[in-house]
Amino acid sequence: MSNYHRAKEELLIYIKARTPFIVIESGERERAEKMLFELATENRISFDYYTEARQLATIGSQSAHSSSDIDHDPLEYAMNKFKKSRNNIFAIGDITRIENDNAYSRELLNLIYLARESSSSVIIITADPIWSRLSALGVFTKLDYPNHDEIAAMIDEFIEQYKRMFRVEWTEADISYVATVLKGLSEIQLQNILSAEIISKNGLYREGITELAKKKDRLFGDLCAVQKVALPREIRVSGMENLKEWLVSKRKVFFATDAVLDKFELKVPKGILLSGVPGCGKSFCSKMIAKEWGLPLYKFDIGNLFDKWMGESERKMREALDFIDNVSPCVIWIDEIEKMLSTSDTSNDTGNRVLGQFLFWLQESHSRVFLVATANNVRKLPPELFRKGRFSEIFFADLPTECERADTVRLYCEKSLHMTLSDEDVASIVAVTDGYSYSDIEMAIKEVAQQIIVHPDIEITIEKILSQIQSIVPIAKSNPELVEDCREWGRDKAISVSKKEGN
Repeated sequence: MSNYHRAKEELLIYIKARTPFIVIESGERERAEKMLFELATENRISFDYYTEARQLATIGSQSAHSSSDIDHDPLEYAMNKFKKSRNNIFAIGDITRIENDNAYSRELLNLIYLARESSSSVIIITADPIWSRLSALGVFTKLDYPNHDEIAAMIDEFIEQYKRMFRVEWTEADISYVATVLKGLSEIQLQNILSAEIISKNGLYREGITELAKKKDRLFGDLCAVQKVALPREIRVSGMENLKEWLVSKRKVFFATDAVLDKFELKVPKGILLSGVPGCGKSFCSKMIAKEWGLPLYKFDIGNLFDKWMGESERKMREALDFIDNVSPCVIWIDEIEKMLSTSDTSNDTGNRVLGQFLFWLQESHSRVFLVATANNVRKLPPELFRKGRFSEIFFADLPTECERADTVRLYCEKSLHMTLSDEDVASIVAVTDGYSYSDIEMAIKEVAQQIIVHPDIEITIEKILSQIQSIVPIAKSNPELVEDCREWGRDKAISVSKKEGN
């Protein structure tokens, strides 16, 4: 059952029970209004509905939908009506100023007490916090944004409306994918994006589907701790075949419909914890995944959440997680997560509370968010992070194998030097790069490319490339203890991103 229909059923029960105070938690007033009007029509219920823009409207079976101005306080109008008759319903759209103890919230409190005495109901639509004395008297029904099935139905309805005027190439599978990508938007935002797409392209074409995620992304501004990462037009990643194969299979699950996931009692893949030797492509993986899956990429800097004021760090974490849920489906990248979630200072109560919030979200969130968390020193991470269900898998990135080094050399020579090396030249470079990371090889070849800019007439030979590479001190020599410590952990506690030589 969709959230809309569940909320509608709950609301009808509360109305029939003459609950004195009913709160519809929603940031979509129009969606909540539609639900109220449907209930009135389908169940022959009459009620007064007030908004500042349209003033008072009488909705229901006993009278035509009519409106009138109220030249005084609407709460006073409802109070007088409750005093004169019983079994009334008074609804207010987009109510504000009730988050704390003030004159308006106390007036509403008095109205609720009067509603209780007269078997009446006060219904409010709000997305704001509510004063504790008011919330103690009410029941709440949460009206979320449209889910996958509702969005798919909206797209079907949209296509049916415009298919005679525009060319439509979207198949049923395309509609399901678009419904997944656009989840987290309001009905109005969905209508705006679909209308813009069909007008700008003069139809709905399959090649434009991947651009919809970018259009959705423009609707949200960055937070200080969650920032959009631009993706290059083309991403080529050497090696990591095990990880690539795993991602191909998980992509199908990530984009499966809610109905399919529910059938097998599954959740979407949560993401990966990627540990390993520095410079071995861990951070680059987040860009690769976002690019191949057609999703926006955000970098989540948990360190920016911490504030000196009591409760501010926890509030900022809630806002950040809400933002991530709203922009989903997406890829979230947390770089060097051990620096942000280290529990070495056990006296830091704020840090522990923020960590608890993050772990709870990681375990319980139903949003389509794929998390890529990288770590160089994984031993500093809190043990709670490794509990099953918080990450889909833990991978380890070691120094590149011979085959991976060969692919890397070819890749950077083509991209930076615009050279295609012979197999013999590649083999000679591979022979001297044992213990080099991907970053070591990249830096050496790009240093040669810089020499071309400085000396345009210089001739680039394999000898120059070898000389530059051999001038680099690889990480295996500059920090052998770190490399060995990473390898020792990765051998026993993680899956290698690479296939073994000869496999």
